[in-house]
Amino acid sequence: MTIAAGIKKQVRYKKESAWGTAPGATGAQLLRRVKSDLDLSKQTYESKELSTHQQNSDFRHGMRSASGSINGELSLGTFQDFLAAALRKAWASGSSSGALTDVTASATAPHFVRASGSWLTDGFKVGDVIQWTGWTQTGNNSKNYRITALTATDMTVGESVTANSSGDSVTATVQGKKLWIPTSGQTDDSFSIEHYFSDITESELFTGMKVSKVDIKLPPSGMAEITISLIGKDVTTDTSEYFTTPTAETTTAIMASVNGVLRVGGTDYAIITGMDISIDCGMTAADGVVGSNTVPGVFQGKLKVTGNLTAYFEDTTLRDAFLNETEVAANVKLDATSSADTDCMVFDMSRIKLGGSKKDDGEKGLIQSVPFTALLNTSGGAGTAYEETTISIQDTSIT
Repeated sequence: MTIAAGIKKQVRYKKESAWGTAPGATGAQLLRRVKSDLDLSKQTYESKELSTHQQNSDFRHGMRSASGSINGELSLGTFQDFLAAALRKAWASGSSSGALTDVTASATAPHFVRASGSWLTDGFKVGDVIQWTGWTQTGNNSKNYRITALTATDMTVGESVTANSSGDSVTATVQGKKLWIPTSGQTDDSFSIEHYFSDITESELFTGMKVSKVDIKLPPSGMAEITISLIGKDVTTDTSEYFTTPTAETTTAIMASVNGVLRVGGTDYAIITGMDISIDCGMTAADGVVGSNTVPGVFQGKLKVTGNLTAYFEDTTLRDAFLNETEVAANVKLDATSSADTDCMVFDMSRIKLGGSKKDDGEKGLIQSVPFTALLNTSGGAGTAYEETTISIQDTSIT
């Protein structure tokens, strides 16, 4: 007798064209994971009838629905479809300045100053990771720069810059693609997700699966983690795989908090001991209807972004931002390697409020726990230095 082994189980998925209807069998994607516990649940009903035998006479199954979560280690590009579903938008290519000959590079802020045109009109935003090409001072080329402040003509970055006079034909480009919660035209994606147990040739195909929550954990050591919670319609079973010839799993780098930088309130912090980000999509399954044993829909609610960071109690900056209800920005950049041009992921929240600053105690360095809520940046949008959103994500590996 063969017993199904977790190492032989495969998780495959494909976006649906119509909610709850399995898409074509080709073109699915194999998904890297730590664990996937999707499963079917049913409402149950027990008879309340009283009879002379004084025993329970019936027990029935009712409404079916699917739910569960996929846990993984956060790697470049791997979970891009689920992140897009959570934020209700397709990934968008990064902005580019086009060739410019009037940009001066300086070792001090502002680091890149143009004599004409506008960084804002070109679509650059605070928090973007860019790279330059075309400088004769080659140390400025093909190097990741985080934009930390931006006006129409002045760009300040978080990394060192080598001075270079204007005259070179240079181009700045936001790397990879970006994603943010839009203020209109929101998408409503759903997926069919298959658990294929290859060693016993059994398939479970979950349909109508929508992302209800995304949790990202950035521990001070170890791999960054992602948990995608889903709710959906139903499951069908078979003795053969549904998705044929799926695309192989990604092989991109796994993110680790030690490779990266966290910026809060305009300061790069080296004392952060951990950070969590939670994107709650507010999804709810519909009530049942007569004549069907599956839910008729899964509906979107308001998106809420919250989190928590822990940091050594070095100064009063975070505490006072909480005490004074001061809004700050938070930006975390996770690097694949220590190379200056490495691929990276960026999570940017340009308007957050801190909800506490509780400090522990003991014979050690004291740590404060700082919960936060991210808010819509109503001053952002086209032609401004910020996205008009609660959170934006950049993945430089996505082309």
